[in-house]
Amino acid sequence: MIRNQPNVVADILIPDSTIANQATELILEHGSEFLYNHSLRAFLFASLHAKRQAIPYDVELLYVSSVFHDLGLTPQYRSPDKRFEVDGANAARDFLKSHGLPQSALQLVWDTVAFHTTTGIAEYKEAEVALLNYGVALDVVGRGYDHLSEKHRQAIIQQFPRTDFKKTIIPTFFEGFKHKPDTTYGTINADICACMTPNFQRKNFCDSILHSPWDE
Repeated sequence: MIRNQPNVVADILIPDSTIANQATELILEHGSEFLYNHSLRAFLFASLHAKRQAIPYDVELLYVSSVFHDLGLTPQYRSPDKRFEVDGANAARDFLKSHGLPQSALQLVWDTVAFHTTTGIAEYKEAEVALLNYGVALDVVGRGYDHLSEKHRQAIIQQFPRTDFKKTIIPTFFEGFKHKPDTTYGTINADICACMTPNFQRKNFCDSILHSPWDE
């Protein structure tokens, strides 16, 4: 992919540090134009929400988290047995560790990526975790859509298009974890498997309780 990234979109400054640029190069190399655009939109939506709510946050760490949040779906980073969110979180942590960032930053970014699909918990964690969850949810399911101005919405979509997003996002997710459907147990990703796989049998928590090895 060819990088096409301005310095400012929708009044939000996109980080231009060495770490940010190297993270961008990784998604351009190992991801796709679709994931790149989605990740940048998520960052911008999250940043606009922070600006509107006057939420302080680390811009560079939020940017790196946004770039890595779906890289666990890609052949380069996906594992045979872990949730894709964990694969992305591990990759982001390793990337930042190679730059000598402190443990606190590594853990924050790990949590931000790992919890990005965990609505109901993410919004009560650190600002970066809550913000990425917000930005991703806005892009994927439109949560908070009405809080986004038409001016900003159009500026972001013009720069990072939602090319056939609704039809593409489900098979894109599925491709990243169809080889390990058991990792979707208890997550929204099980809905993806049910949508894409005929006769998909979800694991059921009540069955797990009733069929546990305990004799009472």
